[in-house]
Amino acid sequence: MVAVGVGDRAAFTELYRLTSHRVFGLAVRMLGNRFTAEEVTQEVYLQTWALASRYDAGISSPMGWLMMLTHRRAVDRIRIDRSAIDREIAFGHLHLGQDRDVVLEEVEQSHDEAAVLNCLDVLTPLQRETIALAYYGGRTYSEVAAHLGAPVPTVKTRIRDGLKRLADCLLGSDTQ
Repeated sequence: MVAVGVGDRAAFTELYRLTSHRVFGLAVRMLGNRFTAEEVTQEVYLQTWALASRYDAGISSPMGWLMMLTHRRAVDRIRIDRSAIDREIAFGHLHLGQDRDVVLEEVEQSHDEAAVLNCLDVLTPLQRETIALAYYGGRTYSEVAAHLGAPVPTVKTRIRDGLKRLADCLLGSDTQ
């Protein structure tokens, strides 16, 4: 380990040859996935190469030190994976699993449609036709203007004024 600590590649190769099967074995047992265990094993040996100069033989054997590094890396990976799963579950609960009251939504939709139909009477016939062509007919301002034989600014004004009248009527019907 001392030789690895000073950058001896041959010593590192020998350390890897003698210990990698145990490091990998511990990682597989902890993680239950060979691919992830291979990644953790690689990370352990990268860390070993970087930190070998800090190794203290008075604290543990080289194998004990490698097993401690492997254990820590595997636990970190388990925590990372668990956090990702927890985030996905939380997202699913917030966004995908929202319960909906379909009947209530349909009743509200019907109520809204009835309110709009009742408020159409506040529009002039020109406003009603212009809005119907634009919003229900899916036409552009230019297409509506061409259909009605009116200038585009006139069409825009009719739509703007008609929508304001509808909004005022709808807001008035909500308070009733």
